[in-house]
Amino acid sequence: MAGLQSLFQKAVEAIDAGDITSLQKLLAQDPALTVMRSHSPPEGYFSHPYLLWFIAGNPVRQERLAVNICEITKLIIREVKQHAAESFREQIDYTLGLVATGSVPRESGVQIELMDILINEGATVSNVIGALAHGNKGAAQHLVNKGAELTLAVAICLEISSQIPLLAKESTIADRQLALMASSFYGIPEMIQLLISDGDDVNFYLQKESGFHSHATALHQAVFSGSLEAVKILAGAGADLTLTDKIYNGTALGWAKHMEAEETDEFKKRKYTEIVTFLSTQTPI
Repeated sequence: MAGLQSLFQKAVEAIDAGDITSLQKLLAQDPALTVMRSHSPPEGYFSHPYLLWFIAGNPVRQERLAVNICEITKLIIREVKQHAAESFREQIDYTLGLVATGSVPRESGVQIELMDILINEGATVSNVIGALAHGNKGAAQHLVNKGAELTLAVAICLEISSQIPLLAKESTIADRQLALMASSFYGIPEMIQLLISDGDDVNFYLQKESGFHSHATALHQAVFSGSLEAVKILAGAGADLTLTDKIYNGTALGWAKHMEAEETDEFKKRKYTEIVTFLSTQTPI
């Protein structure tokens, strides 16, 4: 097993380097590479990864994917179909999710092409919310175009205005909470106002199963968006300024101060400064 793990690591290095020749030789040397799962990492969303998962660059190992990553992906898929058919569905579906939610595929300019390769090979078209939660609106739109379910949150974030009234009418409380969190994340004041007009509680944390950020409130997400108007609407609707996120234990004001300090773009920095000033004048409930 130690020898196979060593070959597996060499295969990952070949993927990262774009060395398709070496990768072909490794796969020919031991086809078991297509079915085995790495020992590391043992936990998290990338726990015990298959070789195919590494084509997504998610989690980030380098700033750009190899220029021939699409050809490498096709090669690995062919080998998986031939030697690991029993796990093919699990491998390809999860790879699509990694590509759709990743920043490196987007910044490498191959996110949509990689998604199409996986979808054309039978990957289940889903995880639109995951793509949106990671700022990948182009990937989310592509998934919808390929037949993914259109929900209230998705329609709002992708500005599919013709579908919003009906989806809102048919929505559950969970649907509206997810839509409010997404609207806050993207800083869409008019949609935030629409979603809280019925008096729904704005002080909630999403369930992890929602696919969106579950560690913070809508107010935190509005702060992150840099939209002062979105922050004001939520504050006016009773957002609790004392609530902290579940990772950094920071309040919304704490988030604003952190982003103000970290932001290097002067235009964005001024937005956070405005939010800091506003939240500093509010009396916590």
